Amino acid sequence: MMIYLDNSATTKPFPEVVDAFATVASHYFANPSSLHGLGMKAERLLRQAREQIAAMLDVKPSEIVFTSGGTEANNFAIKGVAWQYRRRGRHIITTEIEHPSVAEPCRQLEELGFEVTYLPVGPDGRVSAEQVARALRDDTILVSVMHVNNEVGAVQPIEEIGAVLARHPKTLFHVDRVQGIGKVPLDVKRCGIDLFTVSAHKFHGLRGAGLLYVRDGVRLTPLIAGGGQERQLRSGTENVAAIVAMAKALRLALERYERDIGRLRELKAEWLQALAAIPSLSINTAERGSAPHIINFSLPSGIKPEVFVHELEKSEIYVSTTSACSSKRRAPSKTLLAMGVGEGRAERGIRISLSFDNRREEIKPAVAAIQQAIKTLSEVTGSHGDEV
Repeated sequence: MMIYLDNSATTKPFPEVVDAFATVASHYFANPSSLHGLGMKAERLLRQAREQIAAMLDVKPSEIVFTSGGTEANNFAIKGVAWQYRRRGRHIITTEIEHPSVAEPCRQLEELGFEVTYLPVGPDGRVSAEQVARALRDDTILVSVMHVNNEVGAVQPIEEIGAVLARHPKTLFHVDRVQGIGKVPLDVKRCGIDLFTVSAHKFHGLRGAGLLYVRDGVRLTPLIAGGGQERQLRSGTENVAAIVAMAKALRLALERYERDIGRLRELKAEWLQALAAIPSLSINTAERGSAPHIINFSLPSGIKPEVFVHELEKSEIYVSTTSACSSKRRAPSKTLLAMGVGEGRAERGIRISLSFDNRREEIKPAVAAIQQAIKTLSEVTGSHGDEV
């Protein structure tokens, strides 16, 4: 029996989503910008998907810009704001635990003369609204804080940060919502969010589709120039089939949330309890203030996480490391380092990420396999030192 516990990396598409993609790709394949009837049918499907997604996200259809996914949308939000408002100021605030698709654009902007403040987090992986308030300056044009951390599941105080920024109308607020959508509710209006990012393959849609919400009145400098699609903001022929599939995936995911969120929270609690009973593991995810689907723990000293992942894979159990480790170079998780767990523990992080498809019955065999993998690798480590 395969046990898939890597849903924060990507989710298995809903069968209905695959069917929707195949139908549109097969029968409504024309370019939605074409003037003929087939193109107009594709354009109608695109418009309907935009309206449906907007209604589910409680925003206006005109506020949605379709992208190729979360990475593009995050880059567009950060760089688009930076270039559009650079005469107003060149200061950006973000956190030390952002996804690379936020952190790397910020690093690029630093090389181009922008100044970025990276806020530290506490042991629970969270920043505070007070930290944001203290970091704000007259020349701050953007605050970018993720909703749910992809490594440890820490939920950031978005509403409180939004309340602080309400007193600073010249500073825009961007939220990377990729890990939170369909798992942790977020009231965009109440939080005063100007821009947020969504990626279809995190909620059982397909890779290659995402969106950026751009509040009416916010202007962005386009990153991709061309035919002027998406209201001149994001040129390139729209991936109509994947966008229609994304609309269907979002509807199904939100329905699953309404029906199953209580069960998912209980499932996470049982997972945490079972993992905490393994003495050699260190749990990194806080019980409170974390999303219902992400659990992070560190392996015992001497066990390399990438080797552990492959050992579990032999039992058809799929988890992920939280850092890009290789056998030659250990790269500790920057999130775990920011939380203050120490470099050794940060090098040995493992993430379990659940979906509504996971079941209680998976816990016992998966935990047994985890214990066996630790035992096997500890014995090998003991006899061969660093060769593991």
